Amino acid sequence: MGTEGKVAVSAVSLILVVGVIIGAVAVVRHGEESKAHNGNGSGTTSSMKSVTTFCASTPFKDACARSVESVANNATATPKDYLMAAIQATIQEVRKAIEVTNTTKIDPKEDPFHHSALENCKELLGYAVDELQASFSTVGNSELHTLSDRVDQLLNWLSAVYSYQTSCLDGFEKAEYKNALENGMLNATQLTNNAVDIVAGISDLLKSFNNATQLNNFTNQRRLLQDYEFVMGHDGFPTWFRFEDRKLLAGHHRLLTPNAVVAKDGSGRFKSISEALAAYPPNFKGRYIIYVKAGIYAENVIVDKNKPNVFIYGDGAGRTIVTGGKNFALMHIQTSNTATFAAIGDGFIARSMTFRNTAGPQGHQAVALRVMSDMAAVFDCSIEGFQDTLYYQVHRQFYRNCVISGTVDFIFGKGAAVIQNSLIIVRRGLPGQFNTVTADGKELENDRTGVVLQNCRIVADTELFKSRFQVASYLGRPWKKFAKTVIMQTEIGDHIRPEGYIKWDGEAFEKSCQYLEFANRGPGAVPPNGSRSKIFTRSRHIDPREASQYTVAAFIQGHLWLRTTGAPFTPGL
Repeated sequence: MGTEGKVAVSAVSLILVVGVIIGAVAVVRHGEESKAHNGNGSGTTSSMKSVTTFCASTPFKDACARSVESVANNATATPKDYLMAAIQATIQEVRKAIEVTNTTKIDPKEDPFHHSALENCKELLGYAVDELQASFSTVGNSELHTLSDRVDQLLNWLSAVYSYQTSCLDGFEKAEYKNALENGMLNATQLTNNAVDIVAGISDLLKSFNNATQLNNFTNQRRLLQDYEFVMGHDGFPTWFRFEDRKLLAGHHRLLTPNAVVAKDGSGRFKSISEALAAYPPNFKGRYIIYVKAGIYAENVIVDKNKPNVFIYGDGAGRTIVTGGKNFALMHIQTSNTATFAAIGDGFIARSMTFRNTAGPQGHQAVALRVMSDMAAVFDCSIEGFQDTLYYQVHRQFYRNCVISGTVDFIFGKGAAVIQNSLIIVRRGLPGQFNTVTADGKELENDRTGVVLQNCRIVADTELFKSRFQVASYLGRPWKKFAKTVIMQTEIGDHIRPEGYIKWDGEAFEKSCQYLEFANRGPGAVPPNGSRSKIFTRSRHIDPREASQYTVAAFIQGHLWLRTTGAPFTPGL
């Protein structure tokens, strides 16, 4: 991972324990003081019980209690009212954190690295506000008994909000900047953590508020499709899709007239992908289709937040190539800024392309493809690099029929990604360097993030093959505390060490992360009665029932949106 990943954000973890203790004391004392103030205190006692119930699952109980003060004295307040108040309080704290970034001044000439980190931070916190507001609106527009139906979508947004905050901090090397910003957003990170835990346990929360009669058996009859009414119509396609787009999703993209054609030889309207994206019309509705003819395009491309639903396709992996050489080691820029191609706008689709970073192993962190887009699909593509090749930064992502190559942590991120039916190629890096296929950055135990490799092949490339037993290669190492990696139904080559995983130097994440395996095969696989490294205490083989939790349908709700992308997919095991 990038330099930003190598700085541990320990303050929040430290405060977690303290916060629980202080919170419990504060809630009790506040209740006692209110009772004394109101005489018999019966109304206040009832309110405090509601606050205690609402905040029971949170690690920062005092912060939680403060965040719902606006509704605590309302005897008729529902869990929905409490949740909306908690999210609104989080929005306010993130905005305060943005003010801290606005008042922090770093000279771009004297310190370009940290000036860039600060600008990245402002951008990420802006995204956080957007997704918190989307969460607030979703809760506000939901009936009380349907809140549980919104869990997947809310956790998707809230997990991203937390990642935006920690990624902001990870971008700084100097303690003077990092500490100031960390202090400035401490309340925001605590409240976001609380929100994740509250939403993850919403079913139990509703029952605790004695609303069982209003639940309508949601546990067994979840109306998952309602989570996607904002994009899905009754026929299974987005309501704004044109007839031509439906043909595209049926696989007939070559019969369409793209919105933009890119060609190096001048036979298209544009000669670069960036020019085609710049022509994206304001307030455009529908799928913006870019056809990139065969050729090598040396450019760093960003599909920004204001350009959703971009479909970009080429003449095939190895024929249509986007290439760049930005890297951390030689250029001293943030890992996220090294990406040859970055997809931020939601609903991104890429097909039949190569995304390449040519920095080589000496460049260290050097991303080929960075994806922040929610409900993103990448298929029939090649993603090539060495360290940090594919960055599944946040949100739900799907990869199918791809070739992904690299050395250290070359599939890494903080989102929820499923990589299916793909070829994973481990390359040879610098002398003395080990290889790690994955490095997941799951930070909260109750969020819905992680990476899944399903029905893939993990092989050594030609240069590594001859010395594969001398170069240590592992399935992964944990980037963050609760890293979750699932490898199932996958062929694993003999270049992978039997211990499977390696710890993150200087951390004890091996005690909290999870490496789960199911029905793998090949000489590098370990049978269920075998074992990987004993230091990874929460890692194990899982049965089909547990493995089903990490399928396309369950883990990223892909059965609800992947059919609109044209990508082939297997929803289950």
